[in-house]
Amino acid sequence: MNRNTPSIADFQAALTVSESGTFRAASEALGMSASALSRQIAALEARLGTRLFDRDTRNVTPTTSGLAFAKLAERMINTSMDVMAEFDAHLSASNGRLTIAGLPSVTAGLLPDLLASFTLAHPDIDLRIIDALSGSVVEAIETGRADIGFTAGTMSARMRLTFHPLMDDPFVAVGAPQGPLSEDRVYDLAELIDMPLIAMEPGTSVRELLDGACQRLERVISPRFEVAHLATAGALVAVNLGITLLPTLTLPVLPMGRLVQRPISDFGAKRRIGLVHQAGRSLSPTASAFLAHVRRHLMAAG
Repeated sequence: MNRNTPSIADFQAALTVSESGTFRAASEALGMSASALSRQIAALEARLGTRLFDRDTRNVTPTTSGLAFAKLAERMINTSMDVMAEFDAHLSASNGRLTIAGLPSVTAGLLPDLLASFTLAHPDIDLRIIDALSGSVVEAIETGRADIGFTAGTMSARMRLTFHPLMDDPFVAVGAPQGPLSEDRVYDLAELIDMPLIAMEPGTSVRELLDGACQRLERVISPRFEVAHLATAGALVAVNLGITLLPTLTLPVLPMGRLVQRPISDFGAKRRIGLVHQAGRSLSPTASAFLAHVRRHLMAAG
């Protein structure tokens, strides 16, 4: 950097002297002594190689160069104020960009209400949503394509991520009203897995937990259908091709107007939902504001 480049303090001092007409009035406006201000202006003139002010015992008059410098100083100060205002907005998370990755069940079942209230408080933040299976959510966070992500704790525990647990998502049985779940009662897991079963495919967090629950019963499931998408599972269940066992957050994706849900007495495990981000890296102010908002929202919800 050129050592002759004036600082913002130099620009402010020269502009204030030009507008005030005396060192005393300018020094009072700047909160410094008149002698210190005079030395600062003299040093600035020496660095610039030109006189900015003609002085007599009572007045200070800008030279032609001083008038030109004062105009430039005003522009520099205004620009500096705009830049700092923009940075303050960044720190306060009033604007910026936030990319959220999440499991489809979360982006459909939990995220809409969260975003509706978050955007009211932060209307100028640009939001992008990546809905994907757990492995893809983790990849989006690790590669920096997403700032923060919703996933299940079973996946994040073995990744280089920081996991903030938010809620437990219990499993329920879902079926057609006139199907195997027509009785309005609590069902045991053993009797449920003996029914025609529509299961999520291996590799999903839902299937991982279902397989674990069955292992505790020393049982292995034999699904009638395995599907990759919740909407497909819901469509098959709706035409009574079988039942499915899913966490409650997934239910908004299903056509629940045509289905029934039943509690499971002994499923045991609950899917732990949390927010993840890269370990060892500070969250942006926008992501921090969103994490705080999610926690407040879930605490208020009970």
